[in-house]
Amino acid sequence: MEAPRPGRHMPAGHVPQYPPAAFQGPSAHTGRPIALQTGYQGPQSAYPGPQLGYTVSTAGSEGYNATQLPTQNSQAIILVNTQWMPAPPPLQNCPPGLEYLSQIDQILIHQQTELLEVLTGFETNNKFEIKNSLGQMIYLAVEDTDCCTRNCCEASRPFTLRILDNLGQEVMTLERPLRCSSCCFPCCLQEIEIQAPPGVPIGYVTQNWHPCLPKLTLQNEKKEDVLKVVGPCVACTCCTDIDFQIKSLDEKSRIGKISKQWSGCVKEAFTDSDNFGIQFPLDLDVKMKAVTLGACFLIDYMFFEGCE
Repeated sequence: MEAPRPGRHMPAGHVPQYPPAAFQGPSAHTGRPIALQTGYQGPQSAYPGPQLGYTVSTAGSEGYNATQLPTQNSQAIILVNTQWMPAPPPLQNCPPGLEYLSQIDQILIHQQTELLEVLTGFETNNKFEIKNSLGQMIYLAVEDTDCCTRNCCEASRPFTLRILDNLGQEVMTLERPLRCSSCCFPCCLQEIEIQAPPGVPIGYVTQNWHPCLPKLTLQNEKKEDVLKVVGPCVACTCCTDIDFQIKSLDEKSRIGKISKQWSGCVKEAFTDSDNFGIQFPLDLDVKMKAVTLGACFLIDYMFFEGCE
């Protein structure tokens, strides 16, 4: 006698566990029934949100994310795939936001390329990414200058440069007044004021007159001379980096350097977007590191903003 097989022989009075409507597949299907999951509500009508482990944040993080920084002129700045430097603990006698500088001896500065400026030649507000030697973002620098000043005064223009942290908070402000740009006149020379926090001066960078060499003096908040910056005789050269040496006041000891890095023939020829590197001692006072950063921006506008 043939043994009964599942699904073919049922005892008398057996009530099926699954109603006919629960069977899936074609009508000729004779295998086991497939039941709908109990409590299933059907497809979702909307995306429920980021999945576990995926980060979209405006706060600083150790992972890559999309960061939107609000600025005071209501212009949002979005940085995609950016890794920020982890926030160090606060330090005594250190302006808030400058504690990042206490942990580094090198800064990389990359100027963002503005498409409108490349296509039309219309001068726009400059934006700079300030990073450490690992490529992690430390700050974002945003120029705040009106349209008329940018396009009439060009590289000689006065400007306000706002240094923002990963939350969009302004931790430093650089103020450059309108000054003479000719080396033939030893008066009204270039200078820039560094404030941290905004409104509180912590140092100055002033130009020293010299007929051939670019020379700057780094000063503290009392306008006392601390360091010197000496550049080459020809500030614009091709296919090589240009070094501005940071020296002691007597110019005998080398402390560090500010380097204008060669960006390639195409970028150098068609844009004024520049890359800089700054090297200084790790134990240099954080305020003087901030002043050195201000000197780098002043050098950029004095010698390289109009080189295209």
